[in-house]
Amino acid sequence: MSETPAPLHWKLVIDANDPHTQADFWAAALHYEVEDNSALVERLLGLGALPGAATVEHHGRPAFRDLIAVRHPNDPYDPDSGTGLGRRVLFQRVPETKSGKNRLHLDLHPGADRRDSEVERLTGLGATVVRREKEPSGEWVVMADPEGNEFCVH
Repeated sequence: MSETPAPLHWKLVIDANDPHTQADFWAAALHYEVEDNSALVERLLGLGALPGAATVEHHGRPAFRDLIAVRHPNDPYDPDSGTGLGRRVLFQRVPETKSGKNRLHLDLHPGADRRDSEVERLTGLGATVVRREKEPSGEWVVMADPEGNEFCVH
């Protein structure tokens, strides 16, 4: 009898020109928390394993310059590193801007009765409305985050 393998732990990684701004946007959009990796960053700096140029100050604490994640507030996390152990979205710095259509996107589901107010809230956070869709299968609003990554609000 073969043992069933455990499900894989995963995270969604999104390329970004400004990962910290993207993390702030998506944390607010999803009601998630920006991960606090400051203890790990300080430990690595103290050991000389991380150059100061690889860090930035974000919300008054040291952070990795080129990556930052957001996590679901109810999911477990490693208190030594601040890294989430559940639902996470990681933003990593890349030099190029978004080009072309997304091959993967997030769908947000506030419910039809809250769709318009959610679109308004997300617009206030820096998103833009790309278009509104109405088909026999349903209605949704296609939006873009501050760097142009598309997502849908159903």
